[in-house]
Amino acid sequence: MHEITEEKVRLIREKANEIREEIIKMLAEAGSGHSAGPLGMADIFSAFYFHILNHDPLHPDWEDRDRLILSNGHICPVRYAAMALSGYFPKSELATLRKIKTRLEGHPHRQSLPGLETTSGPLGSGLSQSIGIALSAKLDHKKFRTYCFMSDGEHQEGNTWEAIMFAGHRRMNNITAIVDRNNIQIDGFTENIMGLEPLREKYQSFGWHVIEIDGHNAYEIIAAVNEAKAIYEKPTVIIAHTIPGKGVSFMEKDYLWHGKAPTKEEAKIALEELRKEKKKIAESYEEEK
Repeated sequence: MHEITEEKVRLIREKANEIREEIIKMLAEAGSGHSAGPLGMADIFSAFYFHILNHDPLHPDWEDRDRLILSNGHICPVRYAAMALSGYFPKSELATLRKIKTRLEGHPHRQSLPGLETTSGPLGSGLSQSIGIALSAKLDHKKFRTYCFMSDGEHQEGNTWEAIMFAGHRRMNNITAIVDRNNIQIDGFTENIMGLEPLREKYQSFGWHVIEIDGHNAYEIIAAVNEAKAIYEKPTVIIAHTIPGKGVSFMEKDYLWHGKAPTKEEAKIALEELRKEKKKIAESYEEEK
């Protein structure tokens, strides 16, 4: 189990803020890409790459590493930033996002970059891919865990529910799905496009253990993963309630930022807000001392 300490929580918060800064810089440089989802998932990616995952950036193909599958590949800027900051590749390479001959494509390509487990893009495929990996682990008697990060919008895809049903039927206790429940998609709010609720009850009816958390609270993120590891008879889904565009006031909760990058001027404003947040985090810990 992963111990939750105040020092760890501070690291996760600081790294999440740094990830958000890198996301803004990457997207502004690229001039295209997705803003809301990556910013909203920064706390979760920070918790995984800097605390939860059993991984080794210097040996990305280590056989016993945990597998992290990103189903909603369009939020890859947050993964690239987390990977660079944890040592998979130089941080300077983040500036090549979406450029010709880059390793950092607009959707992750497994053979382009060490540390990526799958190629993702078409929504609804990630959980099926994750189940295949988790099944192979069981057949090979491997102890690593498979984590599948998913969007809420991709639950409008039929393939997703086939995978959910299969994992529940096979009682796949070595897989944990993390759903980014930010309530938006490119055309609007999920409940207006095609309602997903009651999402908890739907997963439960397919034989899953369900945990709901604040996706910006490091304590809750780590506690949920620890709880998932203690469930032996079924797969677990963590429904993480997040704010799209988190950390940038003019992006928060605005679905129009789902698939839009900031301009250079907008990026300056966003980075200023994030730098103020960085200062607030540091001051909050100084006050506690």
